[in-house]
Amino acid sequence: MSFFYLLSLVKKRSDIVDIAWGLGFILVSAQKLYSNYSLKYFLVFILIFLWGIRLAWHIFKRNKNKKEDFRYRQWRQDWGKYFYLRSYFQIFLLQGLFMWLISWPIIFSSSKPFLFINYFGILLWIFAFAFEAIADKQLSNFIKNPKNKGKIMDQGLWRYSRHPNYFGEVLIWWGIWLVSQPTDFITIIGPLTISFLIIKVSGIPLLEKKYKDNPSYQAYQKKTNVFFPLPPKK
Repeated sequence: MSFFYLLSLVKKRSDIVDIAWGLGFILVSAQKLYSNYSLKYFLVFILIFLWGIRLAWHIFKRNKNKKEDFRYRQWRQDWGKYFYLRSYFQIFLLQGLFMWLISWPIIFSSSKPFLFINYFGILLWIFAFAFEAIADKQLSNFIKNPKNKGKIMDQGLWRYSRHPNYFGEVLIWWGIWLVSQPTDFITIIGPLTISFLIIKVSGIPLLEKKYKDNPSYQAYQKKTNVFFPLPPKK
């Protein structure tokens, strides 16, 4: 995170931390695999690698040739001359702390033989990964279409949830927790942390706030569930 902070100073955009997020977990899982190889550690590394690379690449393409993400631009304005100091601690190192907490199922995972719960975790991860990737692709295609400028995405998976990509993201980490079969139940803090951050802190709340004055989004809110995919309300 310190490396990406220095890179953000060069690039003059702090949203580069979102790319660092997925890559950081790959580094954590690679270190675990290197320190104590087992089939289960290798599987966890593959799952984290696929998720991290896809997410980093998706965010890179989304941000390329565009202005810095609105959240970071707002912090630049709010923090003023203290932005660069506060961004190191409140953006980069804070995300590093959350990365460490979310990684507990990886760091303290067990190399015991596979159990039924591990196989269930793999199936859950596959479903969640596909769900998130499809939601991201649908939104990306929607935004690219000039005819949709100013419109709210309410098609595909977005017809059933206002944030289907976040739903997939949360399920991915519950799947990782089940696959890892951690030696201590306290490692449930990993999926609980990412769930709390996305649902209550920096994920859904910030986007909901961004569109709170948009009449089209208000209509979308009335008929579409915020997180869990459900049939649209009449």
